[in-house]
Amino acid sequence: MDIKRVGIVGAGTMGNGIAHVFARARSGYSVVLCDVEQRFLDRGLATITKNLEREVAKGKITAEEKASALKRIEPVTERARLANCDFIVEAATEKFEIKAEIFRDLDRLARPEVVLASNTSSISITKLGALTRRPEKVIGMHFFNPVPVMKLVEVIRGLATAPETFSETRNLALKLEKTPVEVNDAPGFVSNRVLMPLLNEAMYAVMEGVATPEAVDEVFKLGMAHPMGPLTLADFIGLDVCLDIMRVMQDGLGDPKYRPCPLLIKMVDAGWLGRKSGRGFYKY
Repeated sequence: MDIKRVGIVGAGTMGNGIAHVFARARSGYSVVLCDVEQRFLDRGLATITKNLEREVAKGKITAEEKASALKRIEPVTERARLANCDFIVEAATEKFEIKAEIFRDLDRLARPEVVLASNTSSISITKLGALTRRPEKVIGMHFFNPVPVMKLVEVIRGLATAPETFSETRNLALKLEKTPVEVNDAPGFVSNRVLMPLLNEAMYAVMEGVATPEAVDEVFKLGMAHPMGPLTLADFIGLDVCLDIMRVMQDGLGDPKYRPCPLLIKMVDAGWLGRKSGRGFYKY
């Protein structure tokens, strides 16, 4: 299928990043960026503009390319405006109930041949596909934050995902100058199944008084050559997102090793979500 118009559901951290890379791509995709309120769209577009300006300053793109990319993004609050898109990526919050409602609606709105991709970092693609009349056209397309910078895209096959859907999604990732890696459907996929228990264990080390957040992070930066420590990374991802992913893995895999750290639960309950709220393991 010739993909020219791409729909993105969600203008948050991941959604605006995905919109950015599609609009900036050499293929020049038209992007319909959808969210439930105009203020979320305004915030997302402001972030895209700032990130494009940074790319201009670094000489990665020209000022003209920045202006063209912004013109290709159409912000909308009516989901029905996605009906004429050739490919749709859902990038909503990491909660199954929210994604389920979106997928049912997208299945109703989109043409039968259109692929519905989810940027989920942990939720079953098989379950999302089963909610639609096109499970063979449902796939995971997991980008990484910050999307304009990170090269990896996990391409996740659900049980019913057709080979043609995988090929189409993989080729699309390549056109975005990303590196697609094939992964099968399992809670947390590869990235978060390995990463989140590491972050969770770092939180236990703090909760149990083994070390301060600063000390834990220094050990990983200096001893394991990580660019940032696990607790700084958790704050960057969002502690609420970390908690949601741990719960998906705990429920889906049924293993107590995926039990969320009680300190993580307490901090999320307090509204300490990390960088985005101004406070997590560190103050911002």
